[in-house]
Amino acid sequence: MYSLERPVRGQSSSPKDRLGRKRRTVVSSLTEDEDNKVTTTKYSFLSFIPKNLFEQLHRVANIYFIFLAALNFVPVVNAFQPEISIIPILLVLTVTAVKDLWEDYRRHKSDKFINGLLSCGLFYHRKQQTYVDQRWQDVHVGDFVRLSCNEIIPADMLLLYSSDPHGVCYIETANLDGETNLKQRQVVRDLPQQVCENFHSRIECESPNNDLSRFRGYMEYPSKARVGLHNDNLLLRSCTIRNTETVIGIVVYAGHETKAMKNNSGPRYKRSKLERRLNVDVLWSVVLLVIMCLTAAIGHGLWLRNLKEASFLIPDTTSPALSGFYLFWTMIIVLQVLIPISLYVSIEIVKLCQIFFIQNDVDFYNEYMDSRIQCRALNITEDLGQIQYVFSDKTGTLTENKMVFRRCTIAGVEYPHEENARRLEVYEEDEAMGCSHTLKSRASAKSLSCKSLSCNRSSVSLHTLTGHSEGEEPPSPTLPQQSAFSSPLEKDIVPDPFLVQKLNSLSSPLFLLKDASMELTYIVDFFMALAICNTVVVSSPNQPRHVRFGLPRFSTLSPPHTTESPRSFTRRLFSRGKAASFTPSEENKMLHLTLGACSGLGNSNGAQGPPGEPGADELIYEAESPDEAALVHAARAYRCTLQGRSLESLLVELPGMGSLAVRLLHILPFDSTRKRMSVVVRHPLTNQVVVYTKGADSVIMDLAESPKGAEQSDGRQGHIREQTQKHLDNYAREGLRTLCVAKKVLEEEEYEIWLKRHAFAETSIENREELLLESAQRLETNLTLLGATGIVDRLQEEVPETIEALQRAGVKVWVLTGDKQETAINIACACKLLRSTDQLLTANCGSKEACKALLLELRAEVERGEAAEGTSGFTLVVDGRTLDFALQEDLKGDFLELSRRCRAVVCCRSTPLQKSHVVKLVRDQLRVMTLAIGDGANDVSMIQVADVGIGISGQEGMQAVMSSDFAISRFKHLRKLLLVHGHWCYTRLANMILYFFYKNVMYVNLLFWYQFFCGFSGSVMTNSWVLIFFNLLFTSAPPLLYGILDKDVSADTLIKLPELYKSGQNSKAYLPSTFWLTMLDALYQSLVCFFIPYFANAGSDADMLTFGSPINASALLTILLHQVIESCTLTWLHVLVLVGSALFYFSFTLVFSVVCVTCSPPTNPLGVDKLQMSQPLFYGVCALTTVLPHQLAAIASVPMSLPVKLQGLEVPSLCY
Repeated sequence: MYSLERPVRGQSSSPKDRLGRKRRTVVSSLTEDEDNKVTTTKYSFLSFIPKNLFEQLHRVANIYFIFLAALNFVPVVNAFQPEISIIPILLVLTVTAVKDLWEDYRRHKSDKFINGLLSCGLFYHRKQQTYVDQRWQDVHVGDFVRLSCNEIIPADMLLLYSSDPHGVCYIETANLDGETNLKQRQVVRDLPQQVCENFHSRIECESPNNDLSRFRGYMEYPSKARVGLHNDNLLLRSCTIRNTETVIGIVVYAGHETKAMKNNSGPRYKRSKLERRLNVDVLWSVVLLVIMCLTAAIGHGLWLRNLKEASFLIPDTTSPALSGFYLFWTMIIVLQVLIPISLYVSIEIVKLCQIFFIQNDVDFYNEYMDSRIQCRALNITEDLGQIQYVFSDKTGTLTENKMVFRRCTIAGVEYPHEENARRLEVYEEDEAMGCSHTLKSRASAKSLSCKSLSCNRSSVSLHTLTGHSEGEEPPSPTLPQQSAFSSPLEKDIVPDPFLVQKLNSLSSPLFLLKDASMELTYIVDFFMALAICNTVVVSSPNQPRHVRFGLPRFSTLSPPHTTESPRSFTRRLFSRGKAASFTPSEENKMLHLTLGACSGLGNSNGAQGPPGEPGADELIYEAESPDEAALVHAARAYRCTLQGRSLESLLVELPGMGSLAVRLLHILPFDSTRKRMSVVVRHPLTNQVVVYTKGADSVIMDLAESPKGAEQSDGRQGHIREQTQKHLDNYAREGLRTLCVAKKVLEEEEYEIWLKRHAFAETSIENREELLLESAQRLETNLTLLGATGIVDRLQEEVPETIEALQRAGVKVWVLTGDKQETAINIACACKLLRSTDQLLTANCGSKEACKALLLELRAEVERGEAAEGTSGFTLVVDGRTLDFALQEDLKGDFLELSRRCRAVVCCRSTPLQKSHVVKLVRDQLRVMTLAIGDGANDVSMIQVADVGIGISGQEGMQAVMSSDFAISRFKHLRKLLLVHGHWCYTRLANMILYFFYKNVMYVNLLFWYQFFCGFSGSVMTNSWVLIFFNLLFTSAPPLLYGILDKDVSADTLIKLPELYKSGQNSKAYLPSTFWLTMLDALYQSLVCFFIPYFANAGSDADMLTFGSPINASALLTILLHQVIESCTLTWLHVLVLVGSALFYFSFTLVFSVVCVTCSPPTNPLGVDKLQMSQPLFYGVCALTTVLPHQLAAIASVPMSLPVKLQGLEVPSLCY
């Protein structure tokens, strides 16, 4: 049972007081509250028609045509049979409804599959006091749920028990965020010994929300004692239990209240630039319609005034003015096809087909990752052909994000690792020659998992966020595969011989710490920090149950303490559940003994141990980031091996010392504010409290102050800082990612004082994150600098070629990265963003005034360079601090003016917030089309702000992909996506829209010209069925084919000549002038199609329908021939559709003429078209009317089509 307290209306519900004013109370109960049934469908059987109709009425065009259909039922203004007028809108609404129904049916099938999942013995039945089989949809808030290894979590639940001796549970979040590395969760701290049926604790937590990284609340025991709850206690729906036999939890969020469903926003919808232009032209069409109707109304009034008492008029008392008013609305009905009702449906169909072609392009398939492009936004494909600015992340976007340890500096001494450098060169040469390397992809790098111990269950991948796809075979989770960030390139590090020689001089721990030189102490501390200052999960591959040892995140800095064995604790807590099997261990035993019993990792020198005890070489490291993995592998290369970790201790092997148990006191995880992480341990040899810290060099160097002590120590630290800074600068110039390592030894009294404050921060519910941040910053001061590392991150393949092609296409490329300035410049040179002939402009300022002066100075320099001859271009490099000043209101104009004149811009040391501000500034101020591309969570805000956001499914999870409009696997795919598919999508859609306007305006003008010969009476020279079906059926299929398959330029030509992309940037295919040229072209052709039959029948006794028959036929043939001339691609399918449209028209009119007697009162079309089609004059008029205007291409079609086709063409025979 649960209750939900919401804030009083009008009160604030800020994050600070959200828990106090908007929260949920959960207690175990026999009552059934919120269930776990998930429904992503929009409609039910009864609500489909009214709800879908209501949604479609949000389109103004649909309301407009419904209004016209209703208007035609008014007798004084109706133009033809009222029933006929509702056919177009009914057809459009029906087609859209069928499409929506099909999409909803697919969602229904997915929901039925997920809700119907049957789990064996998972749910605790309080009446039967045992675990029973139950379907997912029958789980309720307050239920106890038991899960085994490889099972998927059905709802968000609080972890109450884990079979792990340390109360730890491992989960894989691939179904949620795409990350395959394991995450660690832990049992609620200080949980009393209770059984399920006697569980009387009260859980108070925040209301359901979509924040995956935070969970706040507390559990109140019957004794009124409270313990804080946080994200590490919460198991999220759709995640998979890994490497843990059994877990038990209580459901706190179910169904649509789970965080996974709260984040299920579905496909992204944006309005494209072309669609905004289309809306403007539709308004112009409305204006044109009103003008034509006003003209007819005024003409009718004047005609009636001049023809009083005419014998052929029925006497009527209606005044000419009122008759003109009525005729205005009649003409609105007659000329309604001027507004293209079927255009909107046609655009949706064309875009879906374009997305189909993009997704099935084999060039976008990545065999290495077994992935292809994803189109998450369904209605902005044409924007891909109009991009003017590209904003790119560096790490993981331009580079591989495969971090490989390259070199290091320790205690001021640089170790170049030349053999390791040669290894990387050989690897790149082999890769360039096409040699095969056994490297598992990030996407398929599933964690090694244990066997299911209860019932034979198979893990099913729930596509909670992307929808279940039929026919896809879910991967088996039990197949042993390689872990993330552990390819041979990343693991097989060649040590530096000089550094190995120093480490080999170690003989004993006492010698090292007391008698040896300080340099050896620095070296050991350096590699100790690399081995333990991380969140790496350690496992062994050849055991039936892979015991993993992890550590808590920020929210579990202090380890919990238990006072009894896990078996007795479990027996008392859940006596009714199935007991897990494990080996109890005494609390005071050494860690390495416990780990040796569990996983056999006791071999000190890394050799192969006895059977059942794998050596260190068989350890598997699973890291949350490639940086962590690279450093742990580097430490292992020097025999400083992380062998295992538990919640409270670490097992580390050091050269010459064997395996040492290191007590883990606290962990201060990395965050973007501190830009560092730390671990607090008790040293296994000195028993001192030591803080090991690693982080960005810009932060650690500032914190590495001289420690309190002798002057000799101060002088040594000053020398180390000076030399380390020189080495860091050299690493940055080589393009290496740099990281500094430091330590701090705490006195016991100093540690106790800090611990009291930190314990308060840990147990706080409100402002907990801020208090923990302050606590970490308070500890990380006066650090002793140990050294720094240089990690290489290689460029992805074809990145330089892609950037060069984009620049040739007129796209300006900006790189926004958090790396050092030197590293960013080096990467810019490597990827050809910065050319050797470019003039480099750097902006590094310490104040706002200096920034303003520098921007003006650089702008003047650029202007002088533009005036001088021979200057190739400028590249601007801005650091994060200067960017802060440049983004302020009074400086952003100068910054934009300077950057607009530069060929490329590199923003280094930039934060995620700065990235989004830069994109928004350029997009809004310069009014250009922007594209942002990135691969990590820090790129999400930038991706969402840009007109088009592209995520790369790389090494950093799926956050960027889930926030993007399109997702690709490599940066090189951007070239074809923009230059080929973007160009095609834009030109096809633009030409199709213009063609729709052309054919509608051309046909409407025929009806308008006839008004001059019928007294502006609103009569038409055709029957109402042909009038309605002309644009709706007879000429609807050819434009669809035109918008889907037409290719003005081949793919090879577009790749070879990126300059052709500029036509889309400037919207040359669909300019206001192009629209009005289309209107003039339609006007001219309507005159030809009307007056040639008019003069052919002059002086004859042809009636109205006889006169209109050749006009309709000629108009149809002219419109179809016009598309043939406009199309650059003609295939058998085009011929089939074009000929089929003509045959369909003639067949329909002929049958209609033969069988219809009273189908179109008051006119009678019986026999008219049959007679016309039997006379040679009919075919002669049709042929002359169709061919003449197109023979005179300079007069008819070319005024609109020729300027468009000649724009930007630099090679002959582009159409094929």
